Amino acid sequence: MIKHRWHSSVGKLSKTALNADINVTPLVDVCLVLLIVFMVVTPMLQKGVPINLPITEEPERTPDTEKQLQISVKADGSVYLGSTVVRKDQVESELQEIFKRTPDREVAVKGDRVVKYGAVLDVLKACRNVGFNNLGLISQPKKQPTTGT
Repeated sequence: MIKHRWHSSVGKLSKTALNADINVTPLVDVCLVLLIVFMVVTPMLQKGVPINLPITEEPERTPDTEKQLQISVKADGSVYLGSTVVRKDQVESELQEIFKRTPDREVAVKGDRVVKYGAVLDVLKACRNVGFNNLGLISQPKKQPTTGT
């Protein structure tokens, strides 16, 4: 009678039970990568730059379209066309370039609630001088108190 000896090296047959536990490490790795991707992408989804908008009673709601150009005037008086900062003396020339490409574009102006009124008026005047006629000011609606009935 010949006896065979089985070694417990890799690739050889061994008599151990299968491990049915879930390996959580790859799942955690994938979740962390997705979390980082969302954290990086989310701030880029906002149009324009964040502004502390003035509050009004009942602002007129208008649809936010891709065709709309958002101009923001921050509290320090800096002007942004979309998310690009522009010097005050270049606002009108930059608007002329945009008007040449898309003359029927809607313009929405966001002014910070503490910015001087004249800074927002200068932007509106530049838009009118270039030829944009469809202008709007963006404000934040006043929160209505909720009644528990």
